[in-house]
Amino acid sequence: MVEKKAVIKNETGIHARPASMIVQLANKYDAEITIEKDGNGVNAKSIMGIMSLGVSKSTEVTVKAEGKNAQEAVDALVELLESGFGE
Repeated sequence: MVEKKAVIKNETGIHARPASMIVQLANKYDAEITIEKDGNGVNAKSIMGIMSLGVSKSTEVTVKAEGKNAQEAVDALVELLESGFGE
């Protein structure tokens, strides 16, 4: 299991467009990937799951992955989460 924390930097948090970007990136990896907020974890390959977390600006989330390419998946997702999604 690989895990790493990220802080959301964009003003509007994770809404539909960032959630879609996360799902697209997560689906490039075979690993099982979870994003957690306040102890609630959701599948990073599920847009509805990610939206249900209600992540806003400055929220810390944890990205966890297990399986093939887990480290690469976590690194790529943390980079995306901390990028501000181009906003």
